[in-house]
Amino acid sequence: MGDFADYARKDFDKKKNVVASADKNDQKDVQFNVEDAKSFSAPEVAVPDTVVNTEVTAPVVSTGDTAVALGRGLDVGTANLVSSFQDASGNVNLKIQRNAFIDIDCDDYTRNMLTRLGVQYVVVNGRMVVVGDPAFELANIFNRNTRRPMKEGMISPDEADALPIEKMLLETLLEQPKTPGEICYYSVPAEPIDADMNVVYHQGVFGGLLKGLGYEPKPLVEGHAVVFSELAEDDFTGIGISCGGGMFNVCVSYKSIPALSFSTSRGGDWIDRNVASVLGISSSRACGLKEKGIDITNPNGREEEAVEIYYRNLIAYTLKNIKERFESSSSMPKFPDPISIVCAGGTSMIGGFTEVFKQEFEKINFPMDVKEIRLAEDPLYSVSKGCLVAALSESV
Repeated sequence: MGDFADYARKDFDKKKNVVASADKNDQKDVQFNVEDAKSFSAPEVAVPDTVVNTEVTAPVVSTGDTAVALGRGLDVGTANLVSSFQDASGNVNLKIQRNAFIDIDCDDYTRNMLTRLGVQYVVVNGRMVVVGDPAFELANIFNRNTRRPMKEGMISPDEADALPIEKMLLETLLEQPKTPGEICYYSVPAEPIDADMNVVYHQGVFGGLLKGLGYEPKPLVEGHAVVFSELAEDDFTGIGISCGGGMFNVCVSYKSIPALSFSTSRGGDWIDRNVASVLGISSSRACGLKEKGIDITNPNGREEEAVEIYYRNLIAYTLKNIKERFESSSSMPKFPDPISIVCAGGTSMIGGFTEVFKQEFEKINFPMDVKEIRLAEDPLYSVSKGCLVAALSESV
């Protein structure tokens, strides 16, 4: 691995120019099987307008009218997939796709309805499959749960269609490598401390999918990616927490070296399942409640109170595990100065997350001094950008 700490210090220590990037393809009815998945366009995303150009030191390849630096970053999330690359001007370009799908009966009426609505779909084994954000919206309309290729941070063992769906999404997000064997760092969870499962199969599956697309795949622990994306000004010393849909991933880093990495099997999906259970609704609708603009420091009504209760419980659970791992680890470094805790990931984006995190932090006797607890600059894209740092540094 290249010295991506040095690279990040030089090129990622200021705010980046972040550009939403997505191709728009015409609506089409695509037939595919496991061996031949056809891609469709990922939706364009609105990204905060934080603009500062950075010097490109990685090799640059011109493709048509666009020059890009070699190297890709990929956040393999339970809820969302996010890819990133850097163009010749130093702009970080992102694509995002919700990692979910829903299957619908394949008949002329439904086909025409989806066409009128402008919803893209593919046909899998005689059924129409809608993927990404449209699948989530349809699930909410019909009070159904979306099907998820991933579960609790890893490839789902319960979904027979998981692999072809993921292959199709990766083709959309990454497209073809600019040169054969272009490096793509992809996020993987740390080993969970509260569940009997390991990441070996999951890591191998996505490595194989990326290799099949022509990339040289390299894994990066999710919490470590947050450190590289968000803690450059702290000399990459502190705690990065990726608050994902399937897991919370924690990395304690000293000068870019991970001293402790672990995950817990509770995340945004855990909140959704429990809120859905107590309110008698689908998990997709519970997720919609979270995303409609709730402030968990000031919940209004029974539904928002349920979301607040489970958020607070999840944050307290995470902090308890960080403290216990700190106290039981024999390899923990002695930090000479107070450190920062940075939270990233889609589950951290709800209103009031940082305030509740600080409230729960004050309730425990944390074994080290903390100078600040803050949210990542771009929580949803932080892991992908951290992977991109690694990929660009190794491509230099």
